Amino acid sequence: MKINFTVHKSGQAGSALLLTMIMSAVALAILAAAMAWQSSSTRLTHRAIQYDRSIAAAEGATEKVVAQISRDFLYGSESLVINNLNVYRHNTVPTAADSAYWGTWEFNDGAKKGWTYVQRDVSANYVVLDSIYAGLKGYVSTYTVVSHARDTASVQDVTAGVYQQVQLASIPIFQFAMYSSGDLEISCGQPFDVTGRVHSNKNLYVEPDNALTFESGVTAVVSNLFQREPLDTRGPPVGGVVYVHPELKVSPVAALTLPIGASNTPTAIREIIEPPPAGESASSALGRLRYYNECDMVVTASDSGVTATSGNFNGFGTPVPTNEVPLFISTGNSFWDAREGKTVRPIDINIGNLAIWSQTNSNLRLKLLNILSESNLTSVYVVDKRTLPATSLGAVRVYNGLRLPGSGLTVATGRPLYVLGDFNQMNPANIGTTNTSTTLPASLVADAITILSDAWTDANSANTVGSRVAASTTVNAALLTGVVETTLGHYSGGMENFPRFLETWGLANVFTYNGSMVKMFPSLYATNVWGLANVYDPPARHWAFDAKFDDPTKLPPQTPSLLKVVRSQWATVVPGQNTPPAVP
Repeated sequence: MKINFTVHKSGQAGSALLLTMIMSAVALAILAAAMAWQSSSTRLTHRAIQYDRSIAAAEGATEKVVAQISRDFLYGSESLVINNLNVYRHNTVPTAADSAYWGTWEFNDGAKKGWTYVQRDVSANYVVLDSIYAGLKGYVSTYTVVSHARDTASVQDVTAGVYQQVQLASIPIFQFAMYSSGDLEISCGQPFDVTGRVHSNKNLYVEPDNALTFESGVTAVVSNLFQREPLDTRGPPVGGVVYVHPELKVSPVAALTLPIGASNTPTAIREIIEPPPAGESASSALGRLRYYNECDMVVTASDSGVTATSGNFNGFGTPVPTNEVPLFISTGNSFWDAREGKTVRPIDINIGNLAIWSQTNSNLRLKLLNILSESNLTSVYVVDKRTLPATSLGAVRVYNGLRLPGSGLTVATGRPLYVLGDFNQMNPANIGTTNTSTTLPASLVADAITILSDAWTDANSANTVGSRVAASTTVNAALLTGVVETTLGHYSGGMENFPRFLETWGLANVFTYNGSMVKMFPSLYATNVWGLANVYDPPARHWAFDAKFDDPTKLPPQTPSLLKVVRSQWATVVPGQNTPPAVP
């Protein structure tokens, strides 16, 4: 048997051991690197997750402020927002009181803990709105809200910031040819051309019985419907409708509302034309919108006579001398309103005489100049406190109204208002036309508004409708008033009958109207239904939106504004900074 022996030299053994050690070291290095990479990746992942959480938290903090700003603006106008700026800054960050989740979160405004950065631009600008309401103009204030957030309980100490801008838009209401705070109905029996924007804060019932043309944008909060209002039992509409700009027919859209408080129903909105109850602050959300508080002069008729004082701008502290009031106010007339079936006892205002008095009086004129920097009287509110029988209707009537006070005029009352004869046209050649170059800013605000033509006489008012023959008449003024809404079997009359009539007009006699029609609330005093016999025969209607109202300097005195909140910009920001990154 042959045995072979293998002999290893000592150098070979050392080389193998060294190779093994090198391979092990490499493996350990790779393992260490992999573990380090995994650890770093995990930290980065956790940091990214925490960054996203911090962004979400910072956004939540800005949203809490934006929600409060929006609420205050819509319920109390921008003055309430301005008054609450420090509240937003120091008392609105999310806390454990909101949710236990926020217990470990810390917020700052870039410098101070527990604060949010809230800043208003220096001033509001009158701009064209860029939204579904494109073409409307409004006073827009921009607010910047920034919050920086970090979770103090997180291993990853990550702070993130969010920047938001919101625009608060105040849109003068008389930019609409037709606006309604609730349902709006149009059922024209004659060809009807609507030349300005139309908006309904509920449903818009387009139900023409002749040719109906919309020249501008048409919006509705609920829907735009080609049908009768469900309670209107007349047959289906038989006319046609044309939208000149069909892309501007939009529904549903967000509501446009007045800042009167949490309740914004048409019935609640009616309060803006009523005197305030005892104890209500003139600076409250509703108080700031009451015409009673906003007008330059308040006229009060009572059983003992008529008085007039300055308005709330100086605490009603300047009485008009009693011997001067009869120069432009009288209460001795009466006439029959065939629709209401009552004798109207008007507080008559001679507008021409009022304009002359406004230019020459030595009491109210001086107070207006000292406090409001405008010596001309621009607005009158009329309170009717007379005790009248149930068969009579207290009301206000304006007449001799071709020439207004030099800066325009708004007449407001909680009672029905009647317009006798042509109103607001200084150039006789422009009567009966759409030329408003020689008119002044004007509005008429009341429970209901009735037009009495140039041919109207009180003595003839109780005769049959065929004996009450109208003459062509022109009115140039915005109308803000109420209606009797459609009830079962009783059509409201629609926007084509928004101004009421009491005469036989016929197509030979034209009612020319240039202005803006705002349907705001149900009538409280002039409440009889439309469509009764022996009331009126309609005129030929030559109506147009007064484009001068697109110019803020030519809006009627004390024009209310609708409010809208528009979100304009969102960005993340570097911790400690409150400006967004530059756009490349």
